[in-house]
Amino acid sequence: MSDHYRAPGWFTRNVFNQSVAFLTGRGVSVMGSRVLAVQGRTSGQWRTTPVNLLTHDGRRYLVAPRGETQWVRNLRAVGTGELRLGSHAEPFRGRELGDDEKVPVLRAYLRKWKAEVGIFFEGTGPDSSDVQIRAIAPKHPAFEVLAVGGDEPPGC
Repeated sequence: MSDHYRAPGWFTRNVFNQSVAFLTGRGVSVMGSRVLAVQGRTSGQWRTTPVNLLTHDGRRYLVAPRGETQWVRNLRAVGTGELRLGSHAEPFRGRELGDDEKVPVLRAYLRKWKAEVGIFFEGTGPDSSDVQIRAIAPKHPAFEVLAVGGDEPPGC
């Protein structure tokens, strides 16, 4: 586990994330976006943030490009959350990936969203070697999205 975290700037926090959350909340997914809802680990209150939901090899994943975010800490603590799109809320269980497991997931994530999040990956991209991606893996938590109470992706 790493203490790596890169806080969003004013524009991201107040314009970009708010815009994506607004659209996603109305049922418009922006390149796979969802609103992630996780109960706070100390308050128990629902906390929400827009995320990119990655589908790779028939499984779904959440990646934290900024590192040890609050949603990561909350999901680790409570283990479950909801992925929201419009009025649909899909409960899920998150299984955190080990660093070796992250390599193909981070590569796929960068292939899809490098233009948006590439700055957080220290020059590592989808065409980087497995060794290079593995080297940055500890700084980027990733979770497989599973059905509540099972080891299968939701909907299986």
